[in-house]
Amino acid sequence: VRALEQSVRRNRKVAVLSLDLDGFKRVNDTLGHASGDILLKEVSKRLSGCLRNGDRVVRADTVRLDTSDNAGDALGRFGGDEFVVILADIRRTEHASEVAGRILRSLTPPFTINDQEVFVTGSVGIAISGADGDDAETLIKNADAAMYYAKESGRNSFHLFTESVHARVRARLFLENDLRHALERKQFEVYYQPKIDGRNGEVLGTEALIRWRHPERGLVSPLDFIPLAEETGLIVALGEWVLETACRQTKKWQEQSLGALQIAVNVSARQLQSLAFVDVVRRVLDETRLPARCLELEITEGALIVDSDFSLAILDALKKLGVRIALDDFGTGYSSLAYLRRFPIDTLKIDRSFVRDLPHDHGSIAIASAIIAMSKSLHLNVVAEGVETQEQLGFVLAHDCNEIQGYLFSPPLPALGLEAWLAERRRPPSITPRGRTRPPPDGVLVAGDAEE
Repeated sequence: VRALEQSVRRNRKVAVLSLDLDGFKRVNDTLGHASGDILLKEVSKRLSGCLRNGDRVVRADTVRLDTSDNAGDALGRFGGDEFVVILADIRRTEHASEVAGRILRSLTPPFTINDQEVFVTGSVGIAISGADGDDAETLIKNADAAMYYAKESGRNSFHLFTESVHARVRARLFLENDLRHALERKQFEVYYQPKIDGRNGEVLGTEALIRWRHPERGLVSPLDFIPLAEETGLIVALGEWVLETACRQTKKWQEQSLGALQIAVNVSARQLQSLAFVDVVRRVLDETRLPARCLELEITEGALIVDSDFSLAILDALKKLGVRIALDDFGTGYSSLAYLRRFPIDTLKIDRSFVRDLPHDHGSIAIASAIIAMSKSLHLNVVAEGVETQEQLGFVLAHDCNEIQGYLFSPPLPALGLEAWLAERRRPPSITPRGRTRPPPDGVLVAGDAEE
């Protein structure tokens, strides 16, 4: 870190840029560590081209950036997929932002690694001497904090360090620490949202949804902790726990004569890319004695493209176990019709964003109608999620949607709450056997009740 410290001592304004490669782990996992090392070398070459003429590039596997006294900008690798760029003697803060922009643009063209095209992006954090720290350690730490903020804000971007960034990153760190202990401390719960047969109103099953009951924060939104769990890899253990808990609970309900209920469980991209996942599902089915036909695994479109060949092999193996595969949030991601032909998909779930504005928005009407019609043509089951009003219900039923899910019938409930819901009515009275709707009688949950 000598060059950085020398610049600070000489009262030169210095910028520290912390760069982390988005998606580098995916490259390592799918192409191997040797390909990952080649990628890092190629990234270093492109980064060097973003610096000023005559500047030196330093590569190191530890936090060690060492240049001569008259060196200008320097580039060092901290290990793994993180790089640090030091811009010595900058005249204005905007110069650091300009370099960060050049770095991100330099990563846009694909890399060719062993005849394979590889795409990566970067997240960059910037700290400026004086305003953001007066010593090397503080500047590197603050640049790192800004980088994590950029990654959290959507990736493929850069962000300058501010005190609000510092506060948010600290909060994220505390949340991550709590998350690592939450499973062993039994702070997680599984909630269940009913799925209703669009033909006759029978309860077909439920979708398992995880909730975190933090001892101090209360219920933590999945939007806050699921992305963090995915980023840290904790989603694998968390997903396995949800799968086992949900399957065990569903088997218990079946034995209590509450119906031949099915259970839908969400699967993350990290789980789908694990060689052990098929064995995990097999073990859970064996231990819980839940029939495989009663388990549906929900996968997002994005999870399929991480490594499509590997994903196909995993899905084929899961299908041989007898489980069903659902494509979740259909229409919001890549939506390639080739996926429906190539992958063994049983069910499409229309994303709630297309259901929300039914039956008034012409775009939503066109998209929802097309998805249902296409599903029928391909002999796929189709589920409308996020149904909250009688008008929405009437629309999807009129278009012959197979299954309905949403707050019109019930919000996600804990196991005991769902048992009470099932005992009160096996069939929600807002659908008649012929699929015609009628106003819900007293006691039927509608969207407004759920929110209260």
